[in-house]
Amino acid sequence: MKRQYQKSSGVSHLSSHPLLSHRLSSSSIMPCFHLLLLASLCIIFHNNQAMAMDNGLGLTPPMGWNSWNRFHCDIHEDLIKDTVQAAKDFGLDKLGYVYVNLDDCWQKSRNKTGYIIEDHKAFPSGIPALSQYIHDQGMKFGLYSDAGLFTCQKRPGSLKYETQDAAIYKEWKIDYLKYDNCWSTLEPVKHRYQTMHDALNKTGHSIFFSMCEWGVQDPATWAPAVGNSWRTTGDIGPSWKSWTGILNANDKWWQQAGPGGWNDPDMLEVDNGEMTAAEQKAHFTMWCLIKAPLLLGMDLRKISKTGLDIISNTEVIQWNQDKLGVQGHRVYQEKVETLSASSSRLSLRKRRLDGSMIQTEEALEEGGGDGFIEVWAGPLEGGKYAVVLFNRASKQHSITADWNNIGIPTGQAMKGRDVWQHKNIGTFAANFTAMVEPHDVVAIQLEPAFLQ
Repeated sequence: MKRQYQKSSGVSHLSSHPLLSHRLSSSSIMPCFHLLLLASLCIIFHNNQAMAMDNGLGLTPPMGWNSWNRFHCDIHEDLIKDTVQAAKDFGLDKLGYVYVNLDDCWQKSRNKTGYIIEDHKAFPSGIPALSQYIHDQGMKFGLYSDAGLFTCQKRPGSLKYETQDAAIYKEWKIDYLKYDNCWSTLEPVKHRYQTMHDALNKTGHSIFFSMCEWGVQDPATWAPAVGNSWRTTGDIGPSWKSWTGILNANDKWWQQAGPGGWNDPDMLEVDNGEMTAAEQKAHFTMWCLIKAPLLLGMDLRKISKTGLDIISNTEVIQWNQDKLGVQGHRVYQEKVETLSASSSRLSLRKRRLDGSMIQTEEALEEGGGDGFIEVWAGPLEGGKYAVVLFNRASKQHSITADWNNIGIPTGQAMKGRDVWQHKNIGTFAANFTAMVEPHDVVAIQLEPAFLQ
């Protein structure tokens, strides 16, 4: 269907934007240096909000691939090498997808001195050789461990072995550590993650520290000083209901993220499950907007054209990798359909401390779930803005993004570009309106229309 854009001037009843709703002038045409001043104020304010772990890593969200979503424990050396080759064949490494991360099940046991031993049946050449292979391909290598006695799949955890494990990660030249939270003891979770943080730092080896605490103790409030990213929710699943529910739960922490430390709503499910192309496009768009780590979870050897086209959109990826580092968030919502009893509850996949999964249902927070139309937005470098019109309803709807809620001064003329259609769409003075298909997005980048 041909997309319809409207240069409407109607006023939307949008909620106040807590960071970006500064009103610098009421003139009909706002000088553009004021908009750049606003962006500078956002940088100062935001940097005071998100004091991240200072190891020089994660200045933008990490991008790469993780084995868990598609393969779980069925991982082996040939799979990883084939995945690296597929990533390079498709040019994904050139787009920024450089991390190749093994999740649970690569490790088998510990030796008599306590050092971790890999599963030599699955990885006959050994993890050091695999690490060297990946680095020789110009990519980076990540491993998984756990802040408990065991991993979620009952492999050896790192609790009480933090110093030895950190040392072996340095020896193996590991670039990324995902650190889970299964089989924990009564030792406080903050202390367990801090202990690994300290062990990693003492090695002098740079390693991205990804904390997978599942959001149990609101890590966004304390993890920025400990890790480079922190999970804010339970595990994602390959469905519309799963990732949109996680999107809701992650949103309240948007001010805690920034360069060096990111909210992690879990890995991408593009090209997994039964989602429509529109739902997958929406999923990827939202993860880019909210500055989530972009860790692919599909079988890259068999990726579909649709999946490849989605994850290769450089214009959307640029939002995720924008140096300003402000997480986009929801600035407008409107209920347009009555929710059924089932759709007004969120299906969550939660992990017990013993690693087993449980399926739970919780009431959605007000303003979440299907039946709503929403506007999400965030500032970018150079006075630009990323704006997403998000249709969570079952029918096509017209959605309007109003400057007052995005944080753009009233009357400022903005040039618009559709980052999925890859075309400029005109200049807009007060708001932007488009028709959006169900379970789909219209993603627009706005920048000041400088006066001649």
